[in-house]
Amino acid sequence: MSDVKPILEVRNLRVEFPTRRGTLVALNDVSFSIAPGEVLGVVGESGAGKSMTGAAIIGLLEPPGRIAGGQILLEGRRIDNLPYQELRKIRGRQIGAIFQDPLTTLNPLYTVGAQLIETMVTHLPLNPAQARAKAIEWLELVGIPAAAQRIDSYPHEFSGGMRQRVVIALALCAEPKLIVADEPTTALDVSIQAQVIALLKRLAREKGTAMMLVTHDMGVIAETADRVAVMYAGRIVEIGAVRNVVKHAAHPYSSGLMGSIPPVSRRLERMQQIDGAMPRLSAIPKGCPYNPRCPKVFDRCMVERPELMPAEGNLAACWLYADTARPGRDAEGAAHG
Repeated sequence: MSDVKPILEVRNLRVEFPTRRGTLVALNDVSFSIAPGEVLGVVGESGAGKSMTGAAIIGLLEPPGRIAGGQILLEGRRIDNLPYQELRKIRGRQIGAIFQDPLTTLNPLYTVGAQLIETMVTHLPLNPAQARAKAIEWLELVGIPAAAQRIDSYPHEFSGGMRQRVVIALALCAEPKLIVADEPTTALDVSIQAQVIALLKRLAREKGTAMMLVTHDMGVIAETADRVAVMYAGRIVEIGAVRNVVKHAAHPYSSGLMGSIPPVSRRLERMQQIDGAMPRLSAIPKGCPYNPRCPKVFDRCMVERPELMPAEGNLAACWLYADTARPGRDAEGAAHG
């Protein structure tokens, strides 16, 4: 995909929250791109900055949160500095969003059909009758039974899983160039989850839609994504092809995440666990933010923040892969572990 111009480019994104006690940095120097038809998975513990990154891209940061640095480009056009009314024209038509909670995404005062029809009439050259027919098609596509009858139902008349499928149809119906999917299968049972994942993946391929898939579930990432970005404390600590990151995680944090996935082929007496917890925004350590939890930490990690560098075929922000860090690092790591 190197010869193809990306749909989305995020360059050195920085998000801040001013407070009376100082400025909290929620995202720091986040950079990535997504090509047409590509699915980029974004993983990490709660508080890593995954959903914040999606909100910044869509332009839905909650005040006093603000983009304090960097750029967001959609098909080469910068969108992070657009006026509110201009950004509204892009949302829905060029950027679709699937959020975690379908009950708050859907308007309880309108039928699901009315919401789908309004979205398509607003963004596509369709009249209301044509949009209604397309809305029924989309509801069928995401697995709503008796879609022609359920189109006139209200959100509260659907189960949580059914509402989430309606939200997915709502995000896709205007055929946007980019989908930001934040835990899109949270409310679904396992069998429907697999269907929705397959649907999202197929639509990305067929329509050339770029997708940012935010999730805690590495199984979903392994099934759906082409590449994966691992986030920690508002930074990307590793990024690479999903198969390579899963099998050859370079960053100690990525390795810990992969080690916490139960294997199918063998039995474990005890699951691997990452000690400690994600740091608060007001207490991010100096140097590598993962250093208090890292089993391979050495002196340089405590004072100097690593940038992304080549590591095991991926890019990882870890001093283990800097040439100057290699001599004696195992002994130092063991001493600090």
